Amino acid sequence: MSKTGYFTHRDCSKHEMGPGHPECPERLDAIADHLLVTGVADALAHYEAPEAALADIERAHDHGHVAALRGMSERLRQEQQAGGPDYARIDPDTALNAHTWQAALRAAGAALAATDAVIAGEIDNAFCAVRPPGHHACRDKAMGFCFFNNIAVAARHAMQRHQMQRVAVVDFDVHHGNGTEDILAGDPRALMVGIFQHPLYPYSGAQSPAPNMLNLPVPAYTRGMAIRELIERLWLPRLEAFQPEMIFVSAGFDGHREDDMGQLGLSEPDYAWITRHIKDIAHRHARGRIVSCLEGGYAMGPLARSVAAHLRVLADI
Repeated sequence: MSKTGYFTHRDCSKHEMGPGHPECPERLDAIADHLLVTGVADALAHYEAPEAALADIERAHDHGHVAALRGMSERLRQEQQAGGPDYARIDPDTALNAHTWQAALRAAGAALAATDAVIAGEIDNAFCAVRPPGHHACRDKAMGFCFFNNIAVAARHAMQRHQMQRVAVVDFDVHHGNGTEDILAGDPRALMVGIFQHPLYPYSGAQSPAPNMLNLPVPAYTRGMAIRELIERLWLPRLEAFQPEMIFVSAGFDGHREDDMGQLGLSEPDYAWITRHIKDIAHRHARGRIVSCLEGGYAMGPLARSVAAHLRVLADI
């Protein structure tokens, strides 16, 4: 069995963006309940996510972006004490509540702590069950439910704090990880491979990516077998040639055929297949080192089952 760390924190469930919003606290509850009922939770090493230091976040984000979010959060709390609004809106889909700043620090902190634990050999790999998600957060702005880019923060940490020269990011969310691309594009120490539905929010990724980006935009209703074939033909040779020292995964499960956030045809066996191939490459080149962070996935049952399939492969159970 692989020793798989499971990083989360109750603060991640206090952030919410309004009634009916798909990126809701119940996502983490659904995952935790399913892992408990199926026994998968018993096979994991459980960690409480720390808060990320602002200096670590600023490896991936501009100081002005971090300061602006902190300022918005402080103003919102002051306004609420005076009977003001419950939310501060960034865009039509993305808003802060009084707990968002703390949740975002915990989400990034989970990715950082998981990276340190995996590199130290304390665990073989890790999954961060956190929210808010991160892969749409750009260097200088929040968007698409995301405030800090958890995976990019962790990847930068591995390169700058741990002096890794080859770090790979794998993103299989239904949406393009535009924020991660914005932060890592042009850095020869990083390779990002992503597959996503296109056209779909954020309507990017199909045109002239940087040389260290391999984007696979696929049309709506693409089924799991076709996605597997593309990954086998294009992703895997590129990852093999890169020989990453560590792999980071933006694990979005909204490409599931039962999730109406997108229109792809993935299922639990597809997510297990993708994870198995990532793990094989990690064993050959990266001493098995993988840190995976939750991104999308908004249909509770499929989300919970897909995370369990992902974790079963990571933990060899």
